[in-house]
Amino acid sequence: MWAVHDPGKVIADLALTLALGGDCLADIALLRSQPELFGPIASDPTVSRLIDRLAADPAQSLKAIRAARATARQRAWHLAGPHAPGADSQPLIVDLDATIVISHSDKQRAAPTWKKSYGFHPMTAFADHQGEGGGEPLALLLRAGNAGSNTAADHIKTTRLALTQLPKHQRRNVLIRTDSGGGTREFSPGSPAPADG
Repeated sequence: MWAVHDPGKVIADLALTLALGGDCLADIALLRSQPELFGPIASDPTVSRLIDRLAADPAQSLKAIRAARATARQRAWHLAGPHAPGADSQPLIVDLDATIVISHSDKQRAAPTWKKSYGFHPMTAFADHQGEGGGEPLALLLRAGNAGSNTAADHIKTTRLALTQLPKHQRRNVLIRTDSGGGTREFSPGSPAPADG
């Protein structure tokens, strides 16, 4: 009998491998070494074949993965009850910020950064858990190292990606926080016009 691995479980296992410090597909062996904790783990060739299938249609794959994450988050927050972000009827706070990720070799879209390093400048969105813990990642927009800090289009896209990760009933009571990079007229249309002079 052939073993069958659910693609969603393989992706979840890869995410867990990354969280544990893995930096390549073969590092899924970290999980394979503890089947009593992680259950059956796909072989390296099975993982590679899944990645090849996902890479064949990245837009559709990302859409499916984002939908699965949103469903899992809605369930987790439901189970968290009063400890879930926004459960107290206060606005759910989403923090936007760009960050530098260093690359030590030439990689796709790596470029010189404004901090005179080399790598990437992704835009991130985190749900603020306030007193209940740290931030929870909602969205990450991959960007080249030379991407601007105050690119309104990237702030808007990251916000939209983050909002689709929230349970539907919480999407209308959200406070978006950002540093001065988000202080553009396009991103904050209700902002007052700058003073002349």
